[in-house]
Amino acid sequence: MEINWMAKISDFSRSPPHFISSNSAETFLAELLRELRDDRLTDTTKVYLLSPLCDQPTLLCPTVPVGEDTVLELLSVFAHCSDTSVQFRSSLLITLTSVLICTCCVSSKTYICLDFLNLLIQIVQNTSDLHHDNFLLRATACECLQELEMCFPTLLSHILEFIGGLWAREISRLHQPYARLHIAVLKNCVYLLALDPGLGDDLKILLEENTIVNWEADRGSVQIDKDSAIVSSFLKAHMDTVPILQTGRDCKDLRSVLSTTLENSFLLTPLCQAAVLQRLMEVVAMVPAVPPSIFRGQLLRMLGTGKVCLLHSTLQMKCAYTDSLFTTDDEVFMLRRLVVLAQHPLLSTPEKLFFMDYILHFPENRPINFENGNESSPVLLTTQLAFTLVPTVLNDYATMLARFNLLLVVYQEEGEKEGEGGKGILFLYEHISLLFDIVVKGQSCELLAAFFRAVFLFLIYFCHLEVYSNRIADKLCMLYCHKSHLAPQILNLADQASDMFPECNWASRLCRALQDIITVVPPAHFTLSDLTWHLKVLARVAKEEDIPQMSTLRLLSNIVIMPPLSISTDWRLGNIVLGLCRRLMTHPNLYTLFTSLTNILQHLIFCYGDADIQDHARLYYSLLVSLSKEKMAGILTRNLRDDDQNAKHSLSCIMADTERLTSVLTIHRTEKPVLKLVEVKHSESQMMNKRSLESYKYPPEEQDWPELEAYKVQFKNSSFGSQITLYYQVNQSLCNLSCFNEVFSIHLHFTSQDNNYDKLSDINVPCLFRERAIPVVKLGLKPRLPFPTTLRCSAIFSALNGLTWYTILPDILVFFRQTFQPLAVPTIWRPNAKLHVFEGLWHEIIKEQADNCSTLFCRQLQTGELVSMVEKHLFPFFLSGSTNESVFKLIFFISPQFHILLKIISEEDAVHFNIATDKWQLLPCFTSFLSNLLTNLPENP
Repeated sequence: MEINWMAKISDFSRSPPHFISSNSAETFLAELLRELRDDRLTDTTKVYLLSPLCDQPTLLCPTVPVGEDTVLELLSVFAHCSDTSVQFRSSLLITLTSVLICTCCVSSKTYICLDFLNLLIQIVQNTSDLHHDNFLLRATACECLQELEMCFPTLLSHILEFIGGLWAREISRLHQPYARLHIAVLKNCVYLLALDPGLGDDLKILLEENTIVNWEADRGSVQIDKDSAIVSSFLKAHMDTVPILQTGRDCKDLRSVLSTTLENSFLLTPLCQAAVLQRLMEVVAMVPAVPPSIFRGQLLRMLGTGKVCLLHSTLQMKCAYTDSLFTTDDEVFMLRRLVVLAQHPLLSTPEKLFFMDYILHFPENRPINFENGNESSPVLLTTQLAFTLVPTVLNDYATMLARFNLLLVVYQEEGEKEGEGGKGILFLYEHISLLFDIVVKGQSCELLAAFFRAVFLFLIYFCHLEVYSNRIADKLCMLYCHKSHLAPQILNLADQASDMFPECNWASRLCRALQDIITVVPPAHFTLSDLTWHLKVLARVAKEEDIPQMSTLRLLSNIVIMPPLSISTDWRLGNIVLGLCRRLMTHPNLYTLFTSLTNILQHLIFCYGDADIQDHARLYYSLLVSLSKEKMAGILTRNLRDDDQNAKHSLSCIMADTERLTSVLTIHRTEKPVLKLVEVKHSESQMMNKRSLESYKYPPEEQDWPELEAYKVQFKNSSFGSQITLYYQVNQSLCNLSCFNEVFSIHLHFTSQDNNYDKLSDINVPCLFRERAIPVVKLGLKPRLPFPTTLRCSAIFSALNGLTWYTILPDILVFFRQTFQPLAVPTIWRPNAKLHVFEGLWHEIIKEQADNCSTLFCRQLQTGELVSMVEKHLFPFFLSGSTNESVFKLIFFISPQFHILLKIISEEDAVHFNIATDKWQLLPCFTSFLSNLLTNLPENP
């Protein structure tokens, strides 16, 4: 039994929607509830059985009635459960809370919810049993009450004073959850009063009221039926957005409650204290009559704590109340304490980093040039105080970078000017020099990353000081000489510096220095690895327009004519050489490089050992000697620009732009649906002549129906009537994205959620332009059982920018009415042939053999309404009838070979709808369709 349930619940947890699609949710829920009553199962197994209901309550209880029934069953299980089964009883309380909240039983104000609340209240006030297990159950009940209050604010407002009394009398560790519950209810009560000014005089009554939860209509509507948007904003509100309680008195009762809460807060754990203080701050923010000085008595204790959560709450108070609560001496003390804690040896690294970050975002009483979100040193943080946080190589890398960044901010705020050579900046530069010496000798990847990050941070603040920025550039060149494989990191640093502070021109100076150290080395001393990096660095140097390239060209010429390279067949090396040539071809001073560059390309054409490299070198040579500088630059730079969406990449460009190649080859997924399918009405009635129902006359009945046998012969062809065709327009759903104005090669893929239909074929749409006619696609469905279904659709298409996109379209709902088709008979048959087929099928079906079935229901309709209904909605399926005879006969062909026959007879008391079908499973769907059709008719005049 247990092993079977474990496997079954494991399948459910793996994919709940898939499990429910193959197993009825109602049956599965009934089995779970039945097993929970089995006394043979252990408590551990029963707790495991509750997990599906606790994790997926909306899936197993989709409606409020189902949720109510489930809660009743669980309450019954709880009532008959042994008092010793504390773990199971606690899990039952959690599951009950989850079901009540998720199925909206609380919002419907049912007495079931009232019973559960009373049960929770009885548990939390039951202090007769001091055993450990009773503590667990009471704590769980308290957490359930808090969850209900948070999801439905002011639900427990009537027992606020009662909850406060429980907290005051509790001496065990349950003091913590009682405190959180009490302050949450208090905050919601004050919020309720602030929202409704008419309740302002009820503050004292609310705080002193001690009644059980009531569900009176007037107060219940205030508690639960408040606008959900307002309640949601309240739960997430900052103190500057909460409503204000306008009251004319000093709120002595509220101040007394708040003072008592603060005095007792020292008994709470640090995390619980932080949560309580956060709620109290929000209460004070909503009540101007309560001054922030109410927290003054707790500051000394909180300022001396080493707990991160409490210090965080203290700094939140300082940010909210500034000089209305904190003096200048308090500011100095807090700042010094943060500095001490940021280097305390007993604290962990994350805690130290937290305090370092708070120093950079310290909430000051009188901020100077303070901008939210930007790092800046506090006014009271002097260089002498900050110098205690000097970074050393013995620190871990995160701490070292954080301290380094803090000192950079401090010394920048000191306003040291260029040329002064302040000791602080000199010390920070020496720290970078020390890191450089270690990096040159070491192999640590973490230390290498820390070195480059420290250099970048230094340049952010002091790049304008050429004395130090030039020294850093020299050290980077020395590092490249020792380790050429660090070229990507050095070039990335140059690119970032060029983007962030181009006015300093530091990146250009670094590139010139790299060019000098590369070009002075004889090519014979290069290894193949060094040569690869040197050429890539020189290609980056060629992007700088103010750097002469003659030395680069001489080195490239010497490299190309070297015997090892002249017979080389390395395709990668050849592409790197071509990439450098391409950069040189776009340089502004191309006219000084023309002769040497053509010689290099000619040598590649005739001497390089790879045919692809020869072809590209021939192309570059042709461009160089045939086009002007402006036209050639326009062609070559077009594929180099990242923002060019229509670029056609040559092979050399692909090697130069790997990221672009990856983007082109990757199928990107859209965040929102780009396309949608809109149904187009292609009714058979549009192809028929509009004839009035009065023109049909009902022929006399015949007992011989030769047409029926001829009609059935058609089913010998397996493809006859096996498919229904639906028409859809392919529309664009995102009108504000210009990149999808023109899409191409749309490939639509369909999947069905059930097995009632054969697998659908994919559909291809050549293109979709916003300004052109909307294409229409035909969706051919082959039903096995023509029940309603949902089709999931996805599309892969190409956009104008050359990228391939994948998007999920909104689901397509296939209704039962869409499977209706008129009776298909040969056109050469006589006009009454369909009637004879109808009569023959009716005679066979009423025998009620096999799957045949017939039924009848009535509806009061006037003759005009009946005629209008048939003409507007059922005309394609109409066979015969007369308003004089008040008889209508209709036949619906349902693929693959089913029929629904409808005989409408207008009697004196009502209209009789006689239905017959040769597939009884279709009857519920058709009666539902007919009921909806009759319900939507206009009312009788």
